[in-house]
Amino acid sequence: MKSNDARDPFAIRVAHPAEYKTLGQLIVSVYSQLEGFPKPDEHPEYYKLMANIGDLAAKPEVELIVSVNSDKTILGGVVYFGDIKYYGSGGIATKEKNAAGFRLLAVGKQVQQQGIGKLLINECIRKSREKKRSQLILHSTKVMQAAWPLYERLGFVRSQELDFLESDFTVFGFRLTL
Repeated sequence: MKSNDARDPFAIRVAHPAEYKTLGQLIVSVYSQLEGFPKPDEHPEYYKLMANIGDLAAKPEVELIVSVNSDKTILGGVVYFGDIKYYGSGGIATKEKNAAGFRLLAVGKQVQQQGIGKLLINECIRKSREKKRSQLILHSTKVMQAAWPLYERLGFVRSQELDFLESDFTVFGFRLTL
């Protein structure tokens, strides 16, 4: 799928299995550079999940969505869960009915602030509507608070009932009613 704006040099599509490792490396790189986010030695299982992101694609209704440039270089990606029960987070999100979700949104540092994250989220919204889901759920942390205004501009609202504690930091829930 192409981006919504013909001027954008990015394409949004489902990742090919040969790209899973590259996407995992990108996500690890982005998350490990976040100031205040646990480092790989502090949260090895989470980083293992990110590095082996392709394992999530084996679950039902899970897609790895990427943004690529004209050279087919992966610029960013996200894991889309067409059914929230496969989401794999803490808290109550996986018990929600008729819901989709996304996790592990990452855009390479060199191409941030170019609208790639918005395109990836809009693709998750499009897929959720196509599946006739009534809501789309995501989680974030204070460390990732710079993305919160984008979520809100796209219609997501904070949903405290979706919050949970992971290790020693709070994970905050957001919900978009579709």
